[in-house]
Amino acid sequence: MIDEHDAPDEGDLPAGEAAVVPEEVAAAVRTLIRWAGDDPTREGLVDTPRRVAKAWKEYCAGYADDPARHLSRVFEEVGGYDEIVLLKDIPFQSHCEHHMAPIIGKAHIAYLPKDHVVGISKLARVLHGFARRLQVQERLTAEVADCIWDNLKPQGVAVVIEASHACMTARGVRTPGVSMVTSRMMGVFRDDDRSRKEVLALMGC
Repeated sequence: MIDEHDAPDEGDLPAGEAAVVPEEVAAAVRTLIRWAGDDPTREGLVDTPRRVAKAWKEYCAGYADDPARHLSRVFEEVGGYDEIVLLKDIPFQSHCEHHMAPIIGKAHIAYLPKDHVVGISKLARVLHGFARRLQVQERLTAEVADCIWDNLKPQGVAVVIEASHACMTARGVRTPGVSMVTSRMMGVFRDDDRSRKEVLALMGC
């Protein structure tokens, strides 16, 4: 299976495999290029509208995904394990819904199982399913936590996300090196101070 980051550029694909881009979408990109001050008919920009459209279809692939489906298969044979399950430093990329600028960061996702566990890659898939949409970080954090809570029915869920927002670092206040941290605690991680401190310590927060 080819990782999405290793996927060939559309220019490397046979003509029949390139997705058809609606003319109104291409026209919108050409309008933006022209408005920005460049000429959309010059050689280097002729194919840009189609590439941009295909890129945004990929950036927003989460709209076609139901993240909950990744949690449908669980495992009950865990040898009596009943402690925290944590996946740290999961890289992700999203785009803010206000400026459509990149949000690049990492997430820590933990849960305290009750009766079963789920494959660890599924936690990352839940994150990516929500991240590949136009987002705000606060909502992304809540959506990931709520999805795990509702579908795995664990004793607790903890999600901490740290990310850099290009809408702040590359424009506006233009302050690079700044990251935003959001968290959502549910179940025992919200109600029990000792459990909360334990999971945050494991996350390195």
